[in-house]
Parts: sequence; C-alpha cells; structure tokens
Amino acid sequence: MRRLAYIAAALLLAGTVAACGGSDGEQSGAADGKKKVSLTLNWVPYGEHAPFYYGLKKGFYDAEGIQLTIKPGGGSGKTVQAVAQEQTDFGWADTPPLLKGITSGMKVKSVGVFLQKGPASIESLAETGIKTPADLKGRTVGGTPGDAIYATFPAWLKANGLSETDVKVVNLDAAGKIAALAEGKVDAIQGFFHDQAPTIEARTGKDVDYLLYADWGMNMLGTGLVVNESTLSKDPEMVKAFVRATQKSWSEAAKDIPGAADAMAELAENEPEKDVLVKQLTLAVPLLDVAAGGTPGVNAETKWTETINLMSQYAALEDPGAPSKYWDGSYGSNG
Repeated sequence: MRRLAYIAAALLLAGTVAACGGSDGEQSGAADGKKKVSLTLNWVPYGEHAPFYYGLKKGFYDAEGIQLTIKPGGGSGKTVQAVAQEQTDFGWADTPPLLKGITSGMKVKSVGVFLQKGPASIESLAETGIKTPADLKGRTVGGTPGDAIYATFPAWLKANGLSETDVKVVNLDAAGKIAALAEGKVDAIQGFFHDQAPTIEARTGKDVDYLLYADWGMNMLGTGLVVNESTLSKDPEMVKAFVRATQKSWSEAAKDIPGAADAMAELAENEPEKDVLVKQLTLAVPLLDVAAGGTPGVNAETKWTETINLMSQYAALEDPGAPSKYWDGSYGSNG
C-alpha cells in the first residue's frame, strides 16, 4: 500500500511537473539537476516489477542522475506503442509484441531483455493432473487471441507430439483467464506462470502446476527495456545510466527478495499482497538466466535469433530481419 509520505512526495512531484509544463514522454531537469525519466510497465504492478521499486528506494536511479517515475501499463503491446509515441521514456515490455511493433513501423528498440527464459506457460490446478504436455489431450485451455503464447501454442503442441485437434482452445480476454481457471470453466490457461500462478493459489487456496514453453521445446525472450530511437540518438548517456541502474536494481533485488517486496508494497499502487509479491519475484529471478557472475539484461544474439525465427514461423512476423533491427546490445554489459 502506498504510504502517506510517498503520496505527499508524489503530489509535490506532480506539482513540479505541471509547473514545468513537460509531457509524460519528455525528459526534463529536476531542481537538483537530475533528469526526470518515466518508465511504463507491461501491466499493473506485480512481483516481477519489484526490482524497479527496490532501485528507487535504494537510490540506484538517483545515483545515476535519474528521478524516476514508474507508471502501470495495460499490456506489452500498449507499452511499446506508448514508447513509440514518446508518451513515456522507457517501457518494460515482452519481446514478441516488441518485434511485432517494430515490423509494423514503430521506431523503438530493446536495450536489453532481462527475462531471457520466457515465462510463457500452460497453467493448471494441481488437482487436474496435468504434469506433461501429453496430459493436455482432451482438455480445454483458455487463451487470448493475438498474443504470442496463443499464436505459438499449435507449434508448441506439435513439438510435444500433439495436434491442434487434441486440445480445445477457449478464447478469453486477458483479464478473465484466472477467473475461468479458478471457477473450473477451463482445465488450463495460457499465461505467464510467475505472475498468475501465485495469484491463482492465493485466490483459490489450491496448488498450481505449470508447463513452461521453455522447458518443453520452445523458448522466446521475455520482458526487457524498450526505448524510442530518438531517445537513443538524443541522449545515449542517459539511456546507459538507466540501464546500469536497472541492472543493479535486478542484481540486488535478486539477493534481497523480501526487501524488494517491501519496497514495492511501500511505493506501488494496487500491488498484490506481500506473500504473493514474494512468490512472484522468487519465480521471476531464475528467468534472468545469467551465468555465475553475469549481469542481468545482457543478451546473446543467438537468443534473439531463436525468438525471431519462432515468431516468423508461427506468429506471422513479416520481413523479420536480423536481431539488430530490434535490439541494441551496446547499452548493457557484463561487469
């Protein structure tokens, strides 16, 4: 829950922004010389976002000369669009919608994917007995048309020895999938396991099992930082500073998950209960997929190529091109 002191600070900041007359996507200088920078999340706050609030509370962004404002999102596609339209300085967005946005003409780029092991999954209540892809035969699975998990589901089934006709897909909007599973309207749902599974367990009091696409033959890069190409051109040093602060925020939050959850509970709005936050971040950290001593957000070109190829083959990604069309790896580095 947002504390009263933070509300007061936020109101003071809002008044300062109004006085300056700056738009959401414009960087402007704060009174202390720091740059005001906005980050729009991929969704309403959940545990994966705790590192940003942790970095805010610990002063990691402040140390890089950045006065950060974090805003909730309404889906990765909308976040990418907001970055493209310069309504926000940075976006935290899933990679498949980013690829789609860029091939449609949006002038944005990734400066580093953090969740390199994709969270795409098939989730079910443990009592349903779905332990392997083969257990989906004859079952109903809820999915949302238009998202990458839905688009690649037939290919994932095929990779695991099943056909599309083996499973009945029920079309649901993104907000309704959890309720449909909890109420027994479907046997399983497509979604991000690290977000939804702890939420479902808290709501139902029942254990949730999940089959990660990445563990069963199909990995696509997950969420990372997106920025407008004009920002890369106009202020590359600020982008580097923001990436450094975010890398430190993730590295340190991974070592202090309860502390990161506390920071989010203090500074965010409409966040889940703390025990859910802790579970969500605990599940998210291994998805960083960094080698010992490695730095979050540093990508290998091979992982980008794999995701691009999958999207091109199964999700109608037209004129895909090379990883450099979507990603500039020079803004993040190990060490």
